[in-house]
Amino acid sequence: MKTKGKALILGGGMAGLFAATVLSKHYEEVIITDRDEFPAGPETRAGTPQAYHPHRFLERGKMIVERWFPGITEELVQHGAHPRAQKSVQMTNRFGTLEMPDEPNAGCSRSLLEWTLRSRVAKLPNVTLLPKMTAQQLLVDADQNTVTGVVFRDRSVEETARLHINADIVVDASGRGSKLSDWLHNLGYATPEAERLHISLGYSTRHYKVPKDIHAAWSTIVNEGDPSRGIGTAVFNPIENQIAEVVMYRAGGDSYPTTDHQLYDQEAQNLFGATIGGLLQHLEPISNPRGYRIEECLRQHFEQMEDWPSGLLVLGDAFCSFDPIFGQGMTVAAIQADTLDQCLQSMQNGVLLEEGFERFALRQIQSAIEPAWWLSAAADLRWPGVTYEGHLSAQGFSFAQRLFDICQELAYAHNDMAVFEQYMMVTGLFASPQDLFNAEYINALVNADPSGKGKAWLHQILQETNLPLEELLARIIPVFNNESLPLSMGLPE
Repeated sequence: MKTKGKALILGGGMAGLFAATVLSKHYEEVIITDRDEFPAGPETRAGTPQAYHPHRFLERGKMIVERWFPGITEELVQHGAHPRAQKSVQMTNRFGTLEMPDEPNAGCSRSLLEWTLRSRVAKLPNVTLLPKMTAQQLLVDADQNTVTGVVFRDRSVEETARLHINADIVVDASGRGSKLSDWLHNLGYATPEAERLHISLGYSTRHYKVPKDIHAAWSTIVNEGDPSRGIGTAVFNPIENQIAEVVMYRAGGDSYPTTDHQLYDQEAQNLFGATIGGLLQHLEPISNPRGYRIEECLRQHFEQMEDWPSGLLVLGDAFCSFDPIFGQGMTVAAIQADTLDQCLQSMQNGVLLEEGFERFALRQIQSAIEPAWWLSAAADLRWPGVTYEGHLSAQGFSFAQRLFDICQELAYAHNDMAVFEQYMMVTGLFASPQDLFNAEYINALVNADPSGKGKAWLHQILQETNLPLEELLARIIPVFNNESLPLSMGLPE
């Protein structure tokens, strides 16, 4: 049964489409607005300058989207996406190389994925898409305690027209460019300090035409960088229409991958190494390299505001933005929308919420964000020049980095696939970091390290802190909420 009323979404990107999919089950009318014109086909929107670069779901995100959009993988393949099932995935890092067949999936561009999902959402009978609408400010009631809609500039007309759209719930899914903090300040609300990860990330992508034999053999090739040596990462990723993306990236701001078309292939070959680097010689460049820069990622803490206005929610990068290179952004947006769906179901089931629905939903969504943010920050902080502002423990990040090194060395150098699977379950957001960061598992892990370095490291840490391992973990590792994990849904096949 749908809630009486109208839901208004700011932003027609991935987070906005996910929000609309959920809200269409609970509200009689859902409106998606965006400042861009929505392309008629799988083309890049002006508001997504990063769309040229690789996008992917982690397995958790793929599972959620398949549940919302049954058959979406097959549909993408019908539109030309690269069928990845059983094709080779090769991952190399400083510890070694693993190669394995990929899971059923579709390799495609951001533009094809967004267009395919938007086409599905547009067919929902109670969803309307309004393009060329730039949100200007929030509408509120006389007491400024309730958001009642949004003022837009309608860019579909020549004059500077203002349009007021009223709604029962407004969801900001407008991405990194969100003006929500400014709007709240203008209304007299004090917002908490955001956590900031200063990453100075640079990446460069080039598209290639791929021969049929290479296209038929490969899913993904990843050569992970070595931050301690200033070596960046390179990824080969086939997408639709027999095209492949090659992307190189580095964080920390010391240097960025080249965008010079004459230098790009050689730099990529150097990062991939001799075996895979030779593959590039058989590809035909069909574009010049394009660069992209991200200076920082933000994690807002709106859930801490006791005077948060009713009728307002926030999802996606407007709530928490991620280093895009780890592929967490779209998956986290799906997790956030899925969490919102669970909150709306709880409300309809008569759950009493003393703090109000919106604050309850923000707290639940924030809790669901925590593992991805912490894992991403720990990985980025390996790069010299990356800094963090916030409440999370620096010692916890350092501990996590060393433990992940042990996991990767056991997996890549010693072919311990049980450790690899557990590591991938956590980094893929299927399992809680606590499945790795508990005393029993850590002791088993360091004891399995044949070099003895892991055991020596742990012994030294415990001596320096003079704490039992359980107490040390409680002090430096966040407490993660496992309620949002998909344990009851089963794991991906």
